Amino acid sequence: MEPITHFLTGACIGRAGLNRKTTYATLAAVLAAEAADLDVLWSFAGPVEELKHHRGITHTFLGAPFVAGAVVGVIWIGHSLWMRRRRTIDPLLQNPKVPPAPTSVRWGWLYLTALIAALSHLLLDWTNNYGLRPFFPFNPRWYAGSFVFIAEPVIWALLVLALLVPWIFGLADSEIGARAKPFRGRSWAIFALTGMAVLWCWRWAEHAQAQAMLENIQVTSAPVNRVALEPYPVNPYRWHAILETPDFYQTAEINTWTGEIVSEPLRDSIHKPTDTAAVEAAKRTPLGQVYLDWGIWAVVRDVGQEPVAAMNPPDLPPNRSWTTVEFSDLRFAYSFLGTGRQAGRSPLGGWVYIVDNHEDGGEGMGGRPQK
Repeated sequence: MEPITHFLTGACIGRAGLNRKTTYATLAAVLAAEAADLDVLWSFAGPVEELKHHRGITHTFLGAPFVAGAVVGVIWIGHSLWMRRRRTIDPLLQNPKVPPAPTSVRWGWLYLTALIAALSHLLLDWTNNYGLRPFFPFNPRWYAGSFVFIAEPVIWALLVLALLVPWIFGLADSEIGARAKPFRGRSWAIFALTGMAVLWCWRWAEHAQAQAMLENIQVTSAPVNRVALEPYPVNPYRWHAILETPDFYQTAEINTWTGEIVSEPLRDSIHKPTDTAAVEAAKRTPLGQVYLDWGIWAVVRDVGQEPVAAMNPPDLPPNRSWTTVEFSDLRFAYSFLGTGRQAGRSPLGGWVYIVDNHEDGGEGMGGRPQK
């Protein structure tokens, strides 16, 4: 999922009751819920390295305890510096008559909170169609639930409501002079997390229903080797289907509410491209190896001498030639905010310039060249 969902989920995890166990619980949950995405720093090494390492070791069951430990370590450093500064500035804090803070830091509970939040990141990322490798490095397989879109406004609404309503009630209480309630918002946080789980179950059921519809209706006369269903945001009844046959891919739009499947043989067919010498050479490049490891619905095609935006083609003498090989993944080749038809190049697409059908002349993704 995108960062907003992770941050808000962490806040609700902290406020669901763990903040009653120790100071900094909500802070630890918020930081740990998003900390795994620090692997985006690999983008400074180029888009191919970013794809290679994104949702890597920080998104695994092996890495989650270390992510949680790093977050607690950062909080411990900040807490130590803050307490040292307070003792220096306020001499009253050295007076034994000054009562201790009402809630102390219980580091064991704080680590448990951070660990739960770190594991929530894995769970959220599994629900969408990008997927993750939770058992890496022991098992390199990608797993994806594919029943929730990577940015889901319904989940945003639930989580924001859980954090906003208690704040509004607090303002109202302060206006009428009511006594402030400690740990406000626990019930709303539990409500939001429960609502998110209910939405997942609902979408999972609709995903299964769409799968059953495809099995009962013949979308194409050709034998189907495998099928994928990709989600749309907001609407749990709408799904984008991909069917692979020996010679082509067939796409379809499914509505589980109406029971309708829309697929036109000519418009919604994608013929499998021919494996040219340039395509085979592109598959052996660093981009090709990383992309084919991740792109379980990857399509690789030789598009000829077509320059890619922000990627200058090779500067060659007249006796040499180049061609562009395009990498795309059908899981993201649909307009999720529009009609469901393919809409231009995906930001998750990649391109390689191949020189003389065997030499790597430059590669990149999303218009960003690899350094």
